[in-house]
Amino acid sequence: MTERVALYLQDAHDLRDGLDYVRYAEKRGFEAVWQAESRLVRDAIVPMAAYAAVTERLKVGSGVINNWTRNIGLLAATFLTLDDLAPERIICGIGAWWDPLARNVGIERRKPLLAMRETVEVLRRLLNMEKVTFHGEFHHVEGIELDVVHGRREPRKVPIMIGATGDLMMELAGEIGDGVVLNYCVPPGYNDRALESLEKGARKAGRRLEDIDRPQLVVCSVDNDHDKAIDSTRMLLTQYLAQQPHIAKASGVSMEVVAQIQSILGWPATREQIQAAKHLVPEALIERITASGTPAEARAKVAEYRKHGCTCPILYPVGGDVRLLVDTFAQD
Repeated sequence: MTERVALYLQDAHDLRDGLDYVRYAEKRGFEAVWQAESRLVRDAIVPMAAYAAVTERLKVGSGVINNWTRNIGLLAATFLTLDDLAPERIICGIGAWWDPLARNVGIERRKPLLAMRETVEVLRRLLNMEKVTFHGEFHHVEGIELDVVHGRREPRKVPIMIGATGDLMMELAGEIGDGVVLNYCVPPGYNDRALESLEKGARKAGRRLEDIDRPQLVVCSVDNDHDKAIDSTRMLLTQYLAQQPHIAKASGVSMEVVAQIQSILGWPATREQIQAAKHLVPEALIERITASGTPAEARAKVAEYRKHGCTCPILYPVGGDVRLLVDTFAQD
């Protein structure tokens, strides 16, 4: 029996190599590829367009863009354009971003739940090809619509998946999202509480938990050498725990360890700083919150996330042979 599985790409590879990876993932039965947009390193939209252009079946998602930095009209036009390139294969994964990065570029992330609610409502209506007037606290539009003269005028089927970590955003995703993108660097048991929040939100909209798709980002370092796979993940976690406090909190790692790592890493962190601090990340933590190790070990860990409610693991190859990871989870 085939299982849903997806590939996650960020910035640890050459962009042109990424095109080869997604073609190979499609060949081996993967359902989707998701492109990250997190640090100030690589936007999601340009690679998504490239992936869509070189594949025929693979779904292409943003994993995830933020709802603060793109004008709502431009955001809708962007996903209209992607859907023109790959009809009914595009997924809009959108999240509330995170500090200190947002603050450092001048974005005040106030009332993130209301901001997300407004964004999803207006974006969905625009992609439904409606003429929209909306005056909220964060979005103000007057009689706008997607101005398609040459092309398809029908509503676009672009699922809006909310990237959520905290309980309240998770609840909102259950209420208004087409699905949720569950975060990575969390233990499988984290999902149990997340699903409770999702179900609470779903009930507000007259839906069931089963109606909410729940793909999940999973850090997945696969190597035939267990220690090599673990070391690749250790470097990633060193950086994430220092720079993304929402992930550190959800992972359950002690704030003392986070503070020690932060005292060594700058912003942006250098490879040398990460090497100097990586010893602070214990192997037990890596094994608890990622799927790292040999192919058999990685498959066993991903199975745990599925048992805890993940509907489609989105596997993030942090090092080593990406094709080995794809082969490990191939569905063809």
